[in-house]
Amino acid sequence: MFTKIIMNTVQVKKQAFLKEACFFFKNASVYAEEGDLQSCAGLILKALDKERRAGGVGPQVLHLIKTI
Repeated sequence: MFTKIIMNTVQVKKQAFLKEACFFFKNASVYAEEGDLQSCAGLILKALDKERRAGGVGPQVLHLIKTI
């Protein structure tokens, strides 16, 4: 039961990060079309950071060891 709650929380956090990344990528596209490449690049970096954070969400190895 506890593991299931953790996994649901992980999925929610991961989805939130990916949603933010999508938002930044879409805005970057708008700025790129307008020719504002500096703003576009900044938004792409923010989006990539959100994707990286989404990949790192979840129980860490030490947390798993402590609960066992």
